[in-house]
Amino acid sequence: MVPALAAGRRRASIPGRLRVNIDPTRAQFDLFKGLDRDEPCEMLNLVRMREVASYPDGHALFGQTMRGAEAYARYGAESGPVLARVGGSILWRGTFRGTLIGPSDEVWDHMFIARYPSAHAFLAMVKDAEYAKAVVHRQAAVADSRLIRTAPSEAGEIFG
Repeated sequence: MVPALAAGRRRASIPGRLRVNIDPTRAQFDLFKGLDRDEPCEMLNLVRMREVASYPDGHALFGQTMRGAEAYARYGAESGPVLARVGGSILWRGTFRGTLIGPSDEVWDHMFIARYPSAHAFLAMVKDAEYAKAVVHRQAAVADSRLIRTAPSEAGEIFG
């Protein structure tokens, strides 16, 4: 398994939730890899920050008081060049305002869609040595997240 996507890592139960989602499970990653890897890949990211970042024992930042938002900013700064190198970009970014339909306790600090020319490009990113160094900041910063793979389709003027 790719170090940046270690299956089962950092899953914890919290009241009112079944689990916290920071990294994919083995089954989720296998499903991703089983889909068409040649089509463009757009990833919907919904991210909630920890108040205080939680670095693993042995990391240079372990035990230091850093806000989750600060750790996530480090992740963005360090992973951004890797995203660009594989041909990816941020297609859309938005600011959470409220939930009209869905769980009212799901509040997101970051919402964006990252576009990759193919799933091969996404996989190249997560296997990249520089990304592996950067992703520890994401894992320290994130309290919960959703990462949803989509494929682009034709836009229009009607739903469905």
